[in-house]
Amino acid sequence: MAATKYIFVTGGVSSSLGKGIIAASLAKLLQARGYKTTIQKLDPYINVDPGTLNPYEHGECYVTDDGAETDLDLGHYERFLNERTSQANNVTTGRIYQSVIEKERRGEFLGKTVQVVPHITNEIKERIQILGKSGEYDIVITEIGGTVGDIESLPYIESVRQLLWELGEHNAIVIHLTLVPFLAAAGELKTKPTQHSVKTLMESGIKADILVCRTEHELSKDLRDKLALFCNVKREAVIQSIDASTIYDVPNLMLEEGLDTVTLEKLDLPSKQDPNLTQWNQFLDRHKNPKDKVTIGLIGKYVELQDSYKSIQEAFIHAGAANEVKVEVKSIHSEFLTEDCIESKIAGLDGVLVAPGFGERGIEGKIAAVQFARENNIPFLGICLGMQMAVIEFARNVLGLKEASSTEMNPNTKHPVISIMEEQKNITEMGGTMRLGAWDCELNDGSIVKEVYGASVISERHRHRYEFNGDYKEQMEAAGLKATGVNPNTGLVEIVENPAHPWFVGVQYHPEYKSTVANPHPLFVAFVKAAVENKGKK
Repeated sequence: MAATKYIFVTGGVSSSLGKGIIAASLAKLLQARGYKTTIQKLDPYINVDPGTLNPYEHGECYVTDDGAETDLDLGHYERFLNERTSQANNVTTGRIYQSVIEKERRGEFLGKTVQVVPHITNEIKERIQILGKSGEYDIVITEIGGTVGDIESLPYIESVRQLLWELGEHNAIVIHLTLVPFLAAAGELKTKPTQHSVKTLMESGIKADILVCRTEHELSKDLRDKLALFCNVKREAVIQSIDASTIYDVPNLMLEEGLDTVTLEKLDLPSKQDPNLTQWNQFLDRHKNPKDKVTIGLIGKYVELQDSYKSIQEAFIHAGAANEVKVEVKSIHSEFLTEDCIESKIAGLDGVLVAPGFGERGIEGKIAAVQFARENNIPFLGICLGMQMAVIEFARNVLGLKEASSTEMNPNTKHPVISIMEEQKNITEMGGTMRLGAWDCELNDGSIVKEVYGASVISERHRHRYEFNGDYKEQMEAAGLKATGVNPNTGLVEIVENPAHPWFVGVQYHPEYKSTVANPHPLFVAFVKAAVENKGKK
């Protein structure tokens, strides 16, 4: 195929309608038809990246192999497509303006007045086409954050208008996702919000090619006809997106609605083959028909917002299906975990995961959870800060170093068993100063992790500043906490295990980022298996 085709996904009426899931589902169907497809997200906020955003504001920060801190939608893209994303897959307004201002300072605009049009829009268009011009993809799907009519989104919408004109007919299309609300008092679905949303889009010079309607109830034929007529789209291009029991149902629902068929028609592309969703549907079958159930406690400090630990939640779904069990994740706020209540909250669990995080709040609760899991032989997985809490807990309660801590929480601790990397000590800016992206790790013979991965060297994604302090390694290992994974270049400890415990693993990296439907993460699969075995002993 000569040139890359572009699909733009915009949203209207309301945020949180699921543009990311629709984009990922369409990409999955196009991929299953034999087209090399990728997705990118354009975020209208002025932050340079989500790295310094509070998880309560924006959900989790997702990290790619090349160290980009990105929107959590990139996690959905990877989980659906089983394809790696990169820096190029997430663009923010902050990054756009930063780039344009730097060019202006270097004199690249030759003294011209720098304006939103053409300078900002040219930068956006350039970013949109980076993946398309790489020659790796047949189709690039671009999801535009926010809703049409937002002041922040206007430069992106204008850039899309220009690209539609520049690329020409059949080379780029717009899918507009809107809400068709059900008014209980009237007992009917209302199309007016969608009509207004499409009108707003047209005022910006863009005509929607396909309309995807989020709804709680089936759209009748008359309603679809009305939407087609008033929104100026073909009847077959009115696609219903009804509430589903799981996001993993959406590709099949979109297949039934013919979203992929009408998309290929609009792009003047051959259907190639019927979508091959065999593996996907096998996963769905195992996910929906579990043979057993295990309960795993997720100990964190952002548990009120489910999106804060989105990748962990999804990794448990993948690992549960692989083990043919339903993983019930019980969220436990670490800030309220005390000696008085810890037994009542953790004793009945089949496994304990202590989650990543930053800052001092809630860490004593995490340490208490680690201690209870260690002393009561409950399968334990610590991720990033969770691994660090396991090291601190062991130092305090086994080595007897009662003041052991991390210099993140206590800079003057007598026993800094977790400390900042030497090269980071002089950096004061928060954004992008961490050990980010994929790093190698060598696994020790005879360790749990070597058996789990079935490999000697692995590569996993990181997002942290503080490290296991190597000065305490010998002392820890002599007492029973083994460093079973080490970075070959830096010698930094990546993994700790407790061989005296049935299943106790702490990892400095984020395994959840690499778990996909096609490839559930082996560490999560093994952890869930250990939880199943633990339940069987009760």
